[in-house]
Amino acid sequence: MPTPSITISSEFSGSVVARGAADDLSAMLLKHAGFQQIQDWHGLRHRLPTTTPVDDQVAIAGHAAEMLRAARYDVALAPSLDTARVSTPANLLEPYAVGAALLQITDEIRSAENGEDLRRAVDQLLHPEHGALERIREALEAAGEHINDLDDEAYRLADRFDFAADFVVSAQSELVDSEDELLRVGGPSRSEARSSNPSASRSAALAVSPAAANSDVATAAFESGGAESRPPAHPSHVSGLRR
Repeated sequence: MPTPSITISSEFSGSVVARGAADDLSAMLLKHAGFQQIQDWHGLRHRLPTTTPVDDQVAIAGHAAEMLRAARYDVALAPSLDTARVSTPANLLEPYAVGAALLQITDEIRSAENGEDLRRAVDQLLHPEHGALERIREALEAAGEHINDLDDEAYRLADRFDFAADFVVSAQSELVDSEDELLRVGGPSRSEARSSNPSASRSAALAVSPAAANSDVATAAFESGGAESRPPAHPSHVSGLRR
C-alpha cells in the first residue's frame, strides 16, 4: 500500500494545520502532539489554535512530524515550522554593540534612586579618560583623519567629522566638575534650605537687588556730606546665556 501523506503547514490566519490524516493512528499521534481535530465543510483536518505562540507552533509541529515519520508516514513539513531549517534570528543590535551599551547606561540613569546612583551611571559617560563621550570624540577625530588619508578631495566631509568632535568637547566642558552637584540630586532642595532661614534669604535677596544697590550709594553719598548729588550706580549687565 502507498505510504500515507500528511502535510503540516502554516496558514495566513496564523493557525498551523495538518491535512491528509484520515486514519485513527495519525489522528492519535497529532492529538498527542497537541493538535485539535476539526471536521467541517473544509473536510477533516487537525490544527493548532491561532493563539499558540510561534515558538510553540514550531515545537509542536516538529514533534508531530517526528512521530508521524517514525510511524512511516510521509510528512511534508513547511520550512517555517521545520526546526532543522529555522535558524536563530540574528540579534539586530549585534553590529551596534556600543549603542546597546549606551542603552544600558540610559536604563541605569533612569533607574537611579539617589544622587550617588545617578553619579555612578553618568560617570560612564563623562569620565575624562574612559567615558563614552571621550571615546566618541576620539572616534570622530579618527574618522576625519582617515577620510583625509583615503581621499584628499573629501576634506569637506573630514571637516564635518572634526566639527562634530569639537561639539563633543564642548559637551564635556559644559559638564565637567558636575559630580558634586549630582550627589546632591534628590536631597533637600535649596528652596527648602532658604525657607528654613528667612533672614538669610532676605539678606541674599537684598545683596543682588538693584534697588538695594542704589540705596547703598545714596546712603554713602549722604554720609560723606557731598554737596552735589551723585547719580546712582547702574547695575552691571548680566552676560547672556551661552549658545
